[in-house]
Amino acid sequence: MTQPPNPTRLEWIRPPRQARTQQSLERFLDAAESLLSEKSFEDVHVADISRLADSSVAAFYRRFSDKNGLLHALHERRCEEAMATAQIALAPEQWEDASIQEILREGFTFLVQILQQNESLDRAIHQRALSDGTLWESAVRVRQTALDGLSELLLARSAEISHPDPALAVSFALVQAMALLTEYFTVGMRIVERVPMSDSDVVDQLSLSCLAYLGWQEPGGRT
Repeated sequence: MTQPPNPTRLEWIRPPRQARTQQSLERFLDAAESLLSEKSFEDVHVADISRLADSSVAAFYRRFSDKNGLLHALHERRCEEAMATAQIALAPEQWEDASIQEILREGFTFLVQILQQNESLDRAIHQRALSDGTLWESAVRVRQTALDGLSELLLARSAEISHPDPALAVSFALVQAMALLTEYFTVGMRIVERVPMSDSDVVDQLSLSCLAYLGWQEPGGRT
């Protein structure tokens, strides 16, 4: 697949939170995220979090009732970051001269990068959200925002879509892509793939799949 000549560079946004919470809370969350980059949520212990946060176990339990409380706080911060990121990344002016192919490729590349960096945290949130309505509703809200923004970007380029029902095609293609990425990177389906793929391969194949379903036609009439 041809790479876009000058793709939009997407960046994860972390809004400042110190105005609404004490810095010690941020240290606990930062410490937990750091440990989760190397271990599963089950293998991260309160003592390790407290030590890395330069605090104490007693201080941890003054902040959180237990590790489940910590997970809720991590998820809340992650949702805030995701919404702030989406607001900037999905703004139409960011993609003014981009084709559907360029939007999908850059978007999928960014999503894969974020999912890889936060695999343990996302897996813990995903598993807990199956039985926790608060986590579930927040996760759905973030995904809905991302899907709505991407859908608007693609439908603004409906001349590039040859599918007879562009709105249906865009909705299905994006939901299918999001579900695959969740299964692949968060649930763990990647370990059973018959033909191992690099992250770049995943982006390529997912982009090709979406473009084929949409019946994408390159601007200018070439397919």
